[in-house]
Amino acid sequence: MILLRNKGTGEVLGAISEEDLQFLKDQLVEETEEDVDYYLNRDELEILKVRGASQALAILLEKGFGDGDELEVEWTRA
Repeated sequence: MILLRNKGTGEVLGAISEEDLQFLKDQLVEETEEDVDYYLNRDELEILKVRGASQALAILLEKGFGDGDELEVEWTRA
């Protein structure tokens, strides 16, 4: 299981699939191969949706944004 959390608050947003994790890796910048976090803003979220983000992933990311315009998420294998 892969857990996605809001890096700033530590709140667990939910579990994502291997496919969702690969989608994030393919679409977002990783600073190193060991990188497990991603920065997003609302515009980037919309781009991810257009590029085929699953509905489940989009919902979790929306939840992470809350009322804000920026989000840093991290993933861990549980």
